[in-house]
Amino acid sequence: MTSAEKHPIGRPATLHDVARLAGVSIATASKALNGRKHVSAATRAEVLKAAGLLAYSPNTLARGLVAGRTGMVGLLTNDLEGRLSIPILMGAEDAFGADRTSVLLCDARGDAIREGHHLRTLLSRRVDGLIVVGARPDPRPSIGRDLPVPVVYAYAPSADPADLSLVSDNVSAGRLAVEHLADLGRRTIAHITGDATYGAAQDRAGGALAELAARGLQLAGDRVYFGAWSEAWGRTATRMLLGRRTAIDAIFAGSDQIARGVIDALHAEGLEVPRDVAVIGFDNWEIFATSSRPPLTSIDMNLETLGRVAAERLAAAFDGTLGSGIEQLPCRLIPRESTTAT
Repeated sequence: MTSAEKHPIGRPATLHDVARLAGVSIATASKALNGRKHVSAATRAEVLKAAGLLAYSPNTLARGLVAGRTGMVGLLTNDLEGRLSIPILMGAEDAFGADRTSVLLCDARGDAIREGHHLRTLLSRRVDGLIVVGARPDPRPSIGRDLPVPVVYAYAPSADPADLSLVSDNVSAGRLAVEHLADLGRRTIAHITGDATYGAAQDRAGGALAELAARGLQLAGDRVYFGAWSEAWGRTATRMLLGRRTAIDAIFAGSDQIARGVIDALHAEGLEVPRDVAVIGFDNWEIFATSSRPPLTSIDMNLETLGRVAAERLAAAFDGTLGSGIEQLPCRLIPRESTTAT
């Protein structure tokens, strides 16, 4: 019998239609479609075939109510610009895509009261879990342990060790930057970075210094130049370094914005990048990295991977335990012309 004979024209197919076409009960059809146990392989195949013939799309809300889930996850962020939260959102959506889970984005704008309001709103919508994204990669207050859903913190770790946090490995990233420059033959490497109160700035600097020491190299300029996360600071710090008459053949900048300022200052002094001084940035913020002249080699924090892994941890928690502590994910190098001439 054809699907047209079994299914009236003009309305979507229902679970009842699928069960009737497959010759099974509604309960059996539901179990087969949701991958439940106690359904034979042959029966499952018949149900899936019937669903395909009818172009059946399950009612996600109804299916979630049966399973105790709604198919919605909240992403609560304090990232005003979206530069961090959007890639994490994309990674989470990619991971959840096969399960037809929607991710609801709420921006607290750095306001604790607004964050509490968004949290209550998301919980009232019966989200299955939460991903919390901070504005800077330093510990942030936990949103609480006694929540009815699992929570994963991404980019900024929770201050509570009982929570599960996913962060970029900034120490290894600092080592990666110096490793790349040293492998290109650079020996007098300086480091200009941002606000010293940022744990990420300290971690990146620590990794860079450790890699220099492992290779028997000294930090050019005798100290890490901490300052602002801005192009202006990149220009100022570079002029300070050049004013010391210190030999420099490479600069590792703690952000792409700083790196752009570094390149401007080097060009103003008649130095060519990368021939005279190689420059590497951090963040792989493409609007800065690709429009720089020359295009900027940068360290990418793999934020989409953070989002994907956060989604995977939540999905696992739906049927088990979430875990706790801080999990570090590796960064990656994106080479461009600012360190290697084409």
